[in-house]
Amino acid sequence: MKSKTPSESLTILTDLVLPSETNPLDSLFGGELLSRMDRACSIAARRHSKSIVVTASVNHVAFNKAVPVGSVLTVEAKVSRAFYSSMEIFVDVWMECLETGKPEKVNEGMYTFVAVDENGKPTQVPPILPETPLEKERFDAALRRKQLSLVLSGRMAPGEATELKKLFE
Repeated sequence: MKSKTPSESLTILTDLVLPSETNPLDSLFGGELLSRMDRACSIAARRHSKSIVVTASVNHVAFNKAVPVGSVLTVEAKVSRAFYSSMEIFVDVWMECLETGKPEKVNEGMYTFVAVDENGKPTQVPPILPETPLEKERFDAALRRKQLSLVLSGRMAPGEATELKKLFE
């Protein structure tokens, strides 16, 4: 199976934050942001795998800054690492500054998606070949995160988590 680059899965969604999507403080509901992030990650995973994809987990989300009503929000997602049938997708969320139009990073997250066939059975996905320094950093860290998740869930013995052990050597 031929490798793909993260940029081949890049998905960018831009939208306006409307009053019906905000909380009593006139900031975007966290759940609405998660939905937008999940949608962008789903498209990125589908582009990479050319398969039906399902959300397996939301590994991490950082709500670093409130997003006020009326903001222009851009969600950028791309596959950071592919395993046999699962893919880690890193998502960055940017808000445009009203005065300057410059983007400000307000949130980020990592999702795991699994590619499945029409019967819902996991199917193999192409490997990732990172190109940029940031893509390489995220690619390397994805294996450590996967091993940590497997150890915490009891599906991997701590002694088998070779990438995690390297952190302490």
